[in-house]
Amino acid sequence: MRELDEPAAGGPVGARLAAWRRRRGLTRDDLASRTGLDLDYVAGLETGREWMDRRGRLAVLATVLRLDVADLTGQPYPPRGEEHAAVRAVAFHLRRRLVRRQPDAASGAVLEELEERTWAAARADAAGDEHHLALALPELIETADRAMAAVAGARWEEAVRLRVDAHVLAAGLLRRLGYKDLAWMLLHRARPGSREPLPVLIEEVRLLIDLGLPEYALARADRAGADWERPALAAVAQAMAGRRSEAEQLLAAAAERVADAREAALVIAARAAVATEVGDAAEAADHARAADHAALDGAHRSSLLVVAAAAEARQHRADEAVARLVEADAAAPLRLRLDPFARDLVAALTDRTTETVQAAAVRDLAERAGLR
Repeated sequence: MRELDEPAAGGPVGARLAAWRRRRGLTRDDLASRTGLDLDYVAGLETGREWMDRRGRLAVLATVLRLDVADLTGQPYPPRGEEHAAVRAVAFHLRRRLVRRQPDAASGAVLEELEERTWAAARADAAGDEHHLALALPELIETADRAMAAVAGARWEEAVRLRVDAHVLAAGLLRRLGYKDLAWMLLHRARPGSREPLPVLIEEVRLLIDLGLPEYALARADRAGADWERPALAAVAQAMAGRRSEAEQLLAAAAERVADAREAALVIAARAAVATEVGDAAEAADHARAADHAALDGAHRSSLLVVAAAAEARQHRADEAVARLVEADAAAPLRLRLDPFARDLVAALTDRTTETVQAAAVRDLAERAGLR
């Protein structure tokens, strides 16, 4: 699966799509016919006139070409800079951790240490600080395993909860890096026995969405509890499958369950994602503007700004799109540069900006992402 020319390894989806289409012996007409996508879109994607911003389209292309979606996005991307290299290295550490035996029991004080480390990692995750999150994860997972072996009785449930949180944080980072198989293994490892804690189910839904498997994501979402996040994610999966009315019903259910301004803003962000998925750029832009950005942490604010940038670009406002990407980069730099849809948009915008300042800004983003 990794036999393509190296220059395309971390580049736009279109370049990899063209290479894989040729390897499968298909013409553009063949690919358009089998996917149901417009021939002009397929041609534009391959020549750099178009970009990938819809998960459903990416999944359809991967399915027809008999690929994993990562073979089209190029994940995991070649390291670019010391921080990215450090984050990539953590993935190999976690892989080794998966095959190591469980540690011997340790002192009871390890539970307090686990709580402190988990809180610090969760804070880095919310901020979108992939570097600090990655640096925290090896010792966090080690401490989580020690805590499970160290405590019993009433404190065991607390150790289980913290260990689940630690593994979900690690799985989320691996998913975003592109190590989706390792993410799945960590989620399986997080479960004590046959129990399926809500954080594990939610992360599994996210993983299945990223894998381009909306029907499987919906099946997992049906097993989660009555929270706001499950229907919000299920709405994105329904939109990927082309079922907008079902997505809207789920978004309405999610809006009824929010408890604070942050959750309300995240549901609006999900509305923007659904609008993007069904190809309604104007609505996506409206939702992105309506969301309370101040209520969002760095990671979610960055993701919403990427959606806003894509919506602006679809409406032929390239300079405004670049401005949103610059904001997203300021909110969570590595998370932006590791996002395949953000990378595809950055690559597409390098020749579309009209203002000198914005042209320089998007070239800088492309350089730091390893796209130039």
